Amino acid sequence: MGFGQLVTGPPGAGKTTYCVGMKHFYELRGRRVAIVNLDPANDVAPYEAAVSLEDLISVDEVQEELGLGPNGAMIYCMEYLEKNADWLRDALTPLRDTHYFIFDCPGQLELFNVHGSFRNVLHRMMNEWDYRLCTVHLSDSHLCCDPGSYVSALLVTLQSMLHLETPHVSVLSKIDMLEQYGELAFSLDYYAEVMDLDYIVEHIGNDPKLAKYKKLTSGLCEVIEDFGLVRFVPMSIEDEETVSRVATLVDKSIGYSLGVHKGARLGTEELRERAARGDEDEDEEAFDMRNAVAKAPAIESYSQNLDIQERYFPKSDRNDDGGSKTPTAE
Repeated sequence: MGFGQLVTGPPGAGKTTYCVGMKHFYELRGRRVAIVNLDPANDVAPYEAAVSLEDLISVDEVQEELGLGPNGAMIYCMEYLEKNADWLRDALTPLRDTHYFIFDCPGQLELFNVHGSFRNVLHRMMNEWDYRLCTVHLSDSHLCCDPGSYVSALLVTLQSMLHLETPHVSVLSKIDMLEQYGELAFSLDYYAEVMDLDYIVEHIGNDPKLAKYKKLTSGLCEVIEDFGLVRFVPMSIEDEETVSRVATLVDKSIGYSLGVHKGARLGTEELRERAARGDEDEDEEAFDMRNAVAKAPAIESYSQNLDIQERYFPKSDRNDDGGSKTPTAE
């Protein structure tokens, strides 16, 4: 049985940075990790991919030989991968029992929201090849600063969940950079927990530039709330606590533990070597074998989100009169 996570999201959401950071996080906790590059246009990845789709086909080759544009070439590559899925199975098999996989996926929205080839490959992996996979969908947290963009992010995330049909962890990435894009209209917990979206509708209605979209926004928000599936986990890839929270949710969604996947457990000496390499330029804590055990979340999501908000933008949850901006149910 193989285990892994698929990292999806629009361009600029931080997928590649997430893959590198999560790999480092897992290895320091005793897990052997392999990154798989499923983006045929990612030819300058800042990591060494154990398996790369570019070894099978690349966007540049398709554009040159078939005269397609970048979007058409990307879709062609996914369709080609679907037709040659055995190549991926054979490439993953030698690592399956000894590595946990992180799949760096393309950023083209059609591939995980509409088009069927990418989904079909995933379903073959789960149903025929016996892989347990979780999708980690990244949305840039600065979208919360604009109500229209936030609703769009909710729709993209919901469509991804419905289309891919895998366990799903939705992440608000780059939370440490959010404050530089402006203040939030409501508290971070409101956006992360996707509370009563009527407040977003009213907020748009009060903006003269967006008021004409109020009815459309109301309809879209109603669809999102009817499904009731989307919740976000705020994360900064440089914040160990938030990364640990995402990692724990992913592991729980696929039933992962090093006790089950024993081949991926790094030995004590190898752990020390990796920790030492990672500490050459960083001031890390001394290696502790107890860090190899995943901790169960002990703090409710509200407290965790509040802690993140206080650390990264402590003034954004207050009105001028000192009152909280968090909406409350009447």
